[in-house]
Amino acid sequence: QVQLVESGGDVVQVGGSLRLSCAASRSISSINTMGWYRQAPGKQREWVAGINSGGISRYADSVKGRFTISRDAAKSTVYLQTNSLKPEDTAVYYCTVTLKGSLRAYWGQGTQVTVSS
Repeated sequence: QVQLVESGGDVVQVGGSLRLSCAASRSISSINTMGWYRQAPGKQREWVAGINSGGISRYADSVKGRFTISRDAAKSTVYLQTNSLKPEDTAVYYCTVTLKGSLRAYWGQGTQVTVSS
């Protein structure tokens, strides 16, 4: 089992920035991948970014160049730095983690990001 605690969501103006955080209850040594998804009202949940145990990161085309995923191994925490925010970035952002040796994904409770124009 893994508990994930997210924070950092807020209301921000177009062009602004936010840093989302997600702290995992397990040691980083047991974690395989960490990532972020988002879900806008009336839309399906979509993948945003991910980082694996080797530190390799990947991004959805819609956020590439604006968002940066990183992790702090000592804190078992993954971050999502969001810059140049657009109204279409408005969504609930969910953190997800998979453990080594398992395909099961664990999810956080979500944090709301609202970009106002």
